[in-house]
Amino acid sequence: MAAKLTPLAMAVLELLHERPMHPYEMAQLMKERYVSTRVKVKAGSLYHTVDRLQQNGFVEIVETQRDGKRPERTVYAMTDAGRDEFVDRAQDMLSTPAEEYPEYLSALAVIDELGPEMSLTQLKHRVLRLQASAASDQVVLESLVEDHKLPEIYWLDWSYATARRAFELEWTQKLVEDLESGRIDFQGHCKPHLNLVTKDDTDERKTS
Repeated sequence: MAAKLTPLAMAVLELLHERPMHPYEMAQLMKERYVSTRVKVKAGSLYHTVDRLQQNGFVEIVETQRDGKRPERTVYAMTDAGRDEFVDRAQDMLSTPAEEYPEYLSALAVIDELGPEMSLTQLKHRVLRLQASAASDQVVLESLVEDHKLPEIYWLDWSYATARRAFELEWTQKLVEDLESGRIDFQGHCKPHLNLVTKDDTDERKTS
């Protein structure tokens, strides 16, 4: 049984819905469409992903192209099996929240250990970076709407990413205010015993 499709594999099959293409063209289109905001795209991993998709029967070679002295470029197309797998995985990703572990959560968990001065300094750095990213997001959104005139259905992923970044900026700014005002107090490493496991979780572990 083939492993479930990764986000990068989904991005490859998403492009192959349009037409057959070679990995270099995929990489260029991913760059133009800001796919890197949702998928980590590297040349090596992209070629490896295409190879895995071929091994699993989800894509197939349809031709090879040669342009002058450049190396041959292998053109891939999606198979019926690949289309079925893509639809199944897309439905699952759309309906089921994934367990994800952002680094920011781990950092927030150790703020008391860092202390007020260091924590506030770093949080303010984060705010500045988020503000810069948010400003850049607006430029891209305006380009999508005004210059490219793309229907919104084609950039829902970007819309979600910008909204999430805007929320993180607003939340972090509020956190800085709360820490500076003392509404949220630093405890000086005197962390109480925390038990965040619910009774249902405990019962589930006992029966598993």
